[in-house]
Amino acid sequence: MLGRAMISGLLVGRNGGRPIGRRALTRLQQPNERDDHGRSREDRRAALLAVCAGGAAAAALGIYMFRQRRIAFADANVVLERPKRPDLPTLSRKEISQHNRDHARKWVTFKQGVYDITDFIGSHPGGDKILLAAGGSLEPFWSLYAQHKSTQVLEILEELRIGNLDEKDMQETAGSADANDPYSSDPRRHPALIVNSEKPYNAETPPSLLADSFVTPIELFFVRNHLPVPQVADLSKHQLRVEVQNGKKKGAVTLNVDDLKKKFKPTTVTSAVQCAGNRRAEMSKFKKVMGLSWRGTAISNAKWTGVRLRDVLIAAGVDPNDDTIKHVHFEGADIDPNGGNHYGASIPFSKAMSPEVLIAYEMNGEPLSVDHGYPLRVVVPGVVGARQVKWLTTIRTSEEESPSHWQQKDYRAFSPAYNVGDNVDPASAPAIQEGPVQSAFCVPAPGSIIDAKATEIDVAGYAWSGGGRGIVRVEVSTDDGATWHPTELEQAPDQTLDNMWAWTLWRAKIPLPANKRHHELVCKATDRSYNTQPETPAGIWNMRGLLNNSWHRVTIDVK
Repeated sequence: MLGRAMISGLLVGRNGGRPIGRRALTRLQQPNERDDHGRSREDRRAALLAVCAGGAAAAALGIYMFRQRRIAFADANVVLERPKRPDLPTLSRKEISQHNRDHARKWVTFKQGVYDITDFIGSHPGGDKILLAAGGSLEPFWSLYAQHKSTQVLEILEELRIGNLDEKDMQETAGSADANDPYSSDPRRHPALIVNSEKPYNAETPPSLLADSFVTPIELFFVRNHLPVPQVADLSKHQLRVEVQNGKKKGAVTLNVDDLKKKFKPTTVTSAVQCAGNRRAEMSKFKKVMGLSWRGTAISNAKWTGVRLRDVLIAAGVDPNDDTIKHVHFEGADIDPNGGNHYGASIPFSKAMSPEVLIAYEMNGEPLSVDHGYPLRVVVPGVVGARQVKWLTTIRTSEEESPSHWQQKDYRAFSPAYNVGDNVDPASAPAIQEGPVQSAFCVPAPGSIIDAKATEIDVAGYAWSGGGRGIVRVEVSTDDGATWHPTELEQAPDQTLDNMWAWTLWRAKIPLPANKRHHELVCKATDRSYNTQPETPAGIWNMRGLLNNSWHRVTIDVK
């Protein structure tokens, strides 16, 4: 229930200690006051609980029905903008970020408003999942749980308002650059992301959020950077150079973003991006590996809009039937501050000419964010993320693969015969392109505790396979594979099992064996080619910890 305790923390502001939020205090102390629609305070409170229960709580409990993703309570006419409140102080994003889940007072932002949610957490129908927003913005969460976008919820939220977000902090970049630190001008990131490294920045999506939306909100999309994020101050000056060699003929054209939009037909494709090192942390438990310790959510799904790479190549003079072209190279604007090399990669020419491969300029209907390649990136559905170069500046046709370090040495899964520290010939393994069939749990979290009386449990997760091979089934076992339980699948309605670039989300309610203090749940997926996941990492282990697609295992306790 919402009560007077909610107003604590609204009384003292950051402006010389003078009281703030008196308007909110007055409204909370007058439960019979009616709004412009004739609703009492109690009516609005009930509406809030109903809306939240239909959104965040349902997601937390894992009871969304995949084929019924309807916004039952959302108000299509709701005004989301939060105008500046002259009666409240201005707060900086740095100050807000300090009020994260570890601080006594938890603050969040929505549009231009700043809100203290501390005393609301206990009443939140979605439980403490709201803590993931503490110190940051509510907006990516409301992209997941759109039921919150209603007049009732926004009215209640406004009563928690304690300030205005500094207008200087409403831009995406983190601040002015420090000439001595190439990472100092990196963009802001949402505090909910699970950080694996700060410089370069690499972070994954919280598992409890990943399966709650078929399309991952931009702010919660996992981030894989190899180098400092480049800055594009003037969009009109960002150029894409397309270098073409047809036999003995050479040529090049230069395009900007406006050229791409004006000269080529826009295309949208829903496609998952997965890091080749996803689930490396589990492989490292089997045997020591090299690389970032990705847990299991270095994967996300988005709607990408741009122009077909093949259209641009043909316009630049490429003959689609030219058998002398074997590869297409990509280079980004990101550069190694030590070696001076740009990030680069390549894909086979046959893949480059496929209609699903895009030069993208939008993500989920918005311009690409800075972390995800603004203003241009290549999107190569069905291929690992390492080949989907961000901040794209150069495209080049070639008879050879990209000479880039990340193409020639880094993303290759060597034989299990080689251990960390061994001298391995890179040519002993081909560069990774398509990923293997994969699935993992998002719910429940490892170490979750369930009631001893529980006879079943909600499970949910994702599945994906490279090369456009759709997922035909995902199964869950509670007895290490002796028996299996089917799951319900959610897949892109406009894609087929033979050309499925988006991931598959899956969910089920699984019966639990009786009289056990611990349960180990395992899941496995099978794709259109009837490839399935191996039971353990034993046969797929490699020193770089790449392409771990063994059965995903989650242990839960009973109390």
